[in-house]
Amino acid sequence: MRTSPQVANVAALARPELDLTQPASIAAACANITEPVDLVLVATGVLHDATHGPERSLAALDADWLAQSFAVNAIGPALVAQALLPKLRRDRKTAFAALSARVGSISDNRLGGWYGYRASKAALNQLVRTAAIEQARRNPQSLVVTLHPGTVDTQLSKPFQRGVPELFDTATSARLLLDVLDTLTPADSGGLFAWDGSAIAF
Repeated sequence: MRTSPQVANVAALARPELDLTQPASIAAACANITEPVDLVLVATGVLHDATHGPERSLAALDADWLAQSFAVNAIGPALVAQALLPKLRRDRKTAFAALSARVGSISDNRLGGWYGYRASKAALNQLVRTAAIEQARRNPQSLVVTLHPGTVDTQLSKPFQRGVPELFDTATSARLLLDVLDTLTPADSGGLFAWDGSAIAF
């Protein structure tokens, strides 16, 4: 998808124009994109806010916070896919990718905790995989995946960076993920892949 240096038109959708918890906001923002699309990257996620942290036990579950986690981490990105997958070009390889997390892998869960984040990212993986199957029927040249960016130096990871063996700055993370998307083929569609290109089992 990046075969030679070229000028790219980039449409960046963010708050307040696009609110992942408001379906009408997603539809309206995506409707403004009228040209055929080569790449959609949904780089969103919520793990904590000023009053909530990741749940360390079942007793800590809060229904409203759990719903918020699913709205931002799973439902919102799925609605972006609903709006933008039909706009991907059909004459060459294109890609839709949403940021997931290794902790969204059910088979890789050995520590427990982080209920809402784990469950909502697992839901995102399933939603994207299901969309990938449908997308392959109508646009075989498209790639639809979730990506694990590693631990990136952002506000999301800030309270949990101690002891992390490899911490990426945002520019490095973006470059690595674009490299992964360049390497993957439509045959990989539906998978979850790490920043180094390795597949992560669901």
